[in-house]
Amino acid sequence: MAAVTHVCSIDYVAKMLGEDAELLEAVICNQDNLTYGNIVSVCISPEEAVTALTDDGIEEIAEMICSARISAKTWHEFLDDFVDDADLVARLKTKSPR
Repeated sequence: MAAVTHVCSIDYVAKMLGEDAELLEAVICNQDNLTYGNIVSVCISPEEAVTALTDDGIEEIAEMICSARISAKTWHEFLDDFVDDADLVARLKTKSPR
């Protein structure tokens, strides 16, 4: 495995993928949802850290979401399985799976 030389913030990844940043945050809040090492915490002060993804993490979450968007049914199942925030799930379910 090659060494990680950079990571991308969740907000940046959301813009790159055209996804909702809250959705990405909800999926990766459980680090078991992506392969170990693909989610990185970046300390920006002693009291604050931001979550970032490696290139492999970006690819993995993009594939996960793409697979979930096959139909409205699979999209809704994905949201129910991976997002714990009921308000976020309701908001995301109103949007078409693309």
